[in-house]
Amino acid sequence: MRPIPRIVAEIGTAHGGDISRARELIHAAAESGADTAKFQLVLADEILHPHSGSVDLPGGSVALYERFQELERDERFYAELMNECRTAGISFLCSPFGIGSARTLHNLNVAEIKIASPELNHFPLLKEVRGYGIPIILSAGVSTLADIAETIDFLGRGTKVTLLHCITAYPAPEEEYNLNLLPHLSAVLGVPVGLSDHSLDPILVPSLAALKGAAIIEKHITLSRNDPGLDDQIALEPDDFARMTREIRRIATDLHEAEKIDPIALRTRELACEQDLRNEFGDTRIDHVCGSGVKLLALSEQRNYGFTNRSIHALTDIPAGEQLTQENVAVLRSERNLSPGLHPRYWETILGNRTTIPITAGQGLRWSHILQH
Repeated sequence: MRPIPRIVAEIGTAHGGDISRARELIHAAAESGADTAKFQLVLADEILHPHSGSVDLPGGSVALYERFQELERDERFYAELMNECRTAGISFLCSPFGIGSARTLHNLNVAEIKIASPELNHFPLLKEVRGYGIPIILSAGVSTLADIAETIDFLGRGTKVTLLHCITAYPAPEEEYNLNLLPHLSAVLGVPVGLSDHSLDPILVPSLAALKGAAIIEKHITLSRNDPGLDDQIALEPDDFARMTREIRRIATDLHEAEKIDPIALRTRELACEQDLRNEFGDTRIDHVCGSGVKLLALSEQRNYGFTNRSIHALTDIPAGEQLTQENVAVLRSERNLSPGLHPRYWETILGNRTTIPITAGQGLRWSHILQH
């Protein structure tokens, strides 16, 4: 049967580390109709090297490493978030960014875990969470079909995976969403597929995702787009989030009920729902959002491929002849100011090798650093 999409309110770090603000956001998400409130467990050293510098976000240029340091909170903070979600009648979900933050969530006995798009290729993290035996929600922005298939294969058939199609751009251009891809990805990869949406309109992309059979629809929520959080400028305020949830559920329920009758009734209702959206938004916008159904990197993601994703970097200056260990190399995002290194699939392969030439702190590790010429 066609799913009624689970609606995830991405709070992320919009609380700014303030538990009172976090409570306010949790209750705003619940009152806006979300099923789940999602957070990010941030430890700066798990994400970036201090030399990563600044990146341009909708709110301006941000020194990400320093901002992530400001957002670090201990396990008790996340335990309070979980308790507040229970009080609000909404489920708790959180993204770790490395093994330490994953183990914190495991200590809290979370029921499931979310892997963000840049960590889709973080194989040491994936190996860790695979061992927890809990469902994994996997965002797939700035990734190729081969990247996604490799990760799902790595997680194995014993792991319950839901994939979220995503465009890793802030905001994401609606015309790049290619929502005809959703059923194709599900068929090819054999997993339920949903959407993590960073576009600005509260109705267009989420409603079309519901029409295409999304199992989950995730969207950022904020108390105000004028707030200073990293994602607040592209998030929905509570009234718009509530509009979105109502429209998603209206479409999904109509299709669900039609399917109970027969396939012809379902197809008739799908066409009627699509026509309603075409009447509201116009044929051109709808056609662009639906796209070709072929999985390609979105235009807005192409320049970030390899930089937003994880690779192996030197943590410190490493002289020639030194052994590579977990103390001097790590799996990090490069962003735009550092050169990417080896794919994390080689993490266990490179540990224990000795360098043949010096590596500077922050530099991406290359085979030439450890292989004799």
